[in-house]
Amino acid sequence: MAAGLCPGRALLSRRGGALWALLGPARGLAAGPETHFGFQNVSEAERREKIYQVFENVAEKYDVMNDSMSLGIHRVWKDILVHKMNPSPGTLLVDVAGGTGDIAFRFLNYVRSVRERQLQQKLRHQQNLSWQEISKSYQEEKSNPLGDSQVVVCDINREMLKAGKQKAQHLGYSEGLSWVLGNAEELPFDDDKFDVYTIAFGIRNVTRIDLALQEAYRVLKPGGRFLCLEFSHVSNPLLSRLYDLYSFQVIPVLGEVIAGDWKSYQYLVESIRRFPPQEELKAMVEDAGFLRVDYQNLNSGIVAIHSGFKL
Repeated sequence: MAAGLCPGRALLSRRGGALWALLGPARGLAAGPETHFGFQNVSEAERREKIYQVFENVAEKYDVMNDSMSLGIHRVWKDILVHKMNPSPGTLLVDVAGGTGDIAFRFLNYVRSVRERQLQQKLRHQQNLSWQEISKSYQEEKSNPLGDSQVVVCDINREMLKAGKQKAQHLGYSEGLSWVLGNAEELPFDDDKFDVYTIAFGIRNVTRIDLALQEAYRVLKPGGRFLCLEFSHVSNPLLSRLYDLYSFQVIPVLGEVIAGDWKSYQYLVESIRRFPPQEELKAMVEDAGFLRVDYQNLNSGIVAIHSGFKL
């Protein structure tokens, strides 16, 4: 469904200029090897360019399409992801393929709520203080509502980042939030930097998933957590048939009607069918070095949350 357009984008190989410096071949990547773009067989370079163009095309209508095609359910899935993360004040998060900021905003809201509860508990244990002392303590704590938490939204697509920044400004998010143009397969961050790495409806669009997982492992601190929310494989045969019917007969039509783009949403549903099933992705996460890897199916496996730790 529409949330699957969230970009976990590999780079676009365009000719010349500053774009090539960012979007040219990452470590060990060649233009030649064959892969797939939906049901088409293409080279890795062609796939990167096509996926970049998909998200460049849909950025403006991205959030509207997410709600329309998933009937708003993508919001519940993202809420579950953040509750599973359970971040505390001081957490440093990188949200890769973060696009329009859905995970980042939820993270900030969650941390702010935890911080507020901590403050209330602290004040209840300070009943022996004068009201002036309590007021001073309260004001000091309120001046740092996120407890030094930070979220970095990293995305390969300039148009998606632009849409995310505009959305953040409209909703009033600024503190604890930054935006970085970067490639999931070669992240522009130091080793051992983040407490949590999330990628929501993005890893399916990465050309070299193995490289993206290695990068996730590299940038996480020891003890850090990897969380991936992605479309997966439905376990119920009847639901699977209904889901296929909806995916192939309805979603591209909605894409044409709402966003004027049939092909991008046709790619969406095809890419879901080509994505590795739950157990296979679990093995790939383990191969990248993560331990205690598991996954949770949501809605009979329409989506799954994979989790692992750098230990």
